[in-house]
Amino acid sequence: MGIDLSAYSVRTDLALEAKEMASQTQGENIPGVKTQSFEDKGIYVTMIEITSQQGAEALGKQPGHYLTIEVPGLRQKDSELQDRVATLFAKEFAKYLQELNINKDAKILIVGLGNWNVTPDALGPIVVENLMVTRHYFELMPDQVAPGYRPVSAVAPGVLGITGIETSEIVQGIVEKTKPDLVIAVDALASKALERVNTTIQIADSGITPGSGIGNKRKGLTQDILGIPVIAIGVPTVVYASTIVNSTIEMLSQNFGKQTQNTSAIMGMLPDMTENDRLNMVREVLMPNGHDLLVTPKEIDQFIEDIANIIASGLNAALHEAVDKNNVSAFTH
Repeated sequence: MGIDLSAYSVRTDLALEAKEMASQTQGENIPGVKTQSFEDKGIYVTMIEITSQQGAEALGKQPGHYLTIEVPGLRQKDSELQDRVATLFAKEFAKYLQELNINKDAKILIVGLGNWNVTPDALGPIVVENLMVTRHYFELMPDQVAPGYRPVSAVAPGVLGITGIETSEIVQGIVEKTKPDLVIAVDALASKALERVNTTIQIADSGITPGSGIGNKRKGLTQDILGIPVIAIGVPTVVYASTIVNSTIEMLSQNFGKQTQNTSAIMGMLPDMTENDRLNMVREVLMPNGHDLLVTPKEIDQFIEDIANIIASGLNAALHEAVDKNNVSAFTH
């Protein structure tokens, strides 16, 4: 990746959060960045387009289209809402296919990134388990494949610590042999806001760098590296402890501000510090003691299963014309 995200003290993989942070210092109108948003009965959709290198540097993201679907209600385990999210995801993902001129017969490779042994990092492998995989039918019995389906293959290549091989190298080898027209990479991300964990889905046509969410950068999966378009799908499943402490200080300051004019008597200089300065101070306290942990909700097992089903169902509908995009069930594959 050409852009070094380390300059951004607050660690996030979400373009939406990067835009929010950039807006604090540069204002809402950032050159080279276009934003649109809408809301549909509890589903909040934000589209960010980075059109120039100036915009890319402002956000710390590669140029491209980033779509964020935020659904706070997913924490309530509302099956009807999950189906609506899967339906909206399918429709929005289909637009990405149209923008990239991926026709209905194009071959698709879906890569489930992450470690299946670690629940917050198992999103990619669980999505792969629930996909409608069809490439082998086209290879072995093409005359028996019903209309409305395309060749889809999927793999969960594991992580470097398990395989000893860079994920990018594994995917490059598969791309070389199977020659897909598009790679879809699914991975767990990091957020700066606990409320977005397991309630947010990001789609990006700029590719992905495995492990970037936990500060463990690897060789990326991008069009430059693989030679074909790459669409990345991510869900934030973790937050850094330092980020939580920093957010808590901010919320305490706001809460005290509603009760007294003299918050400095309680909070000292903390409310007047910039977000990054305060975060760096928190890190200086936590990191030497090994306490800047990656934190995930206690309900992560069920959350990850639910959102993986939503993504898998949405992908099945978006990729296969035979599946109804207008009425997607998150639990029927």
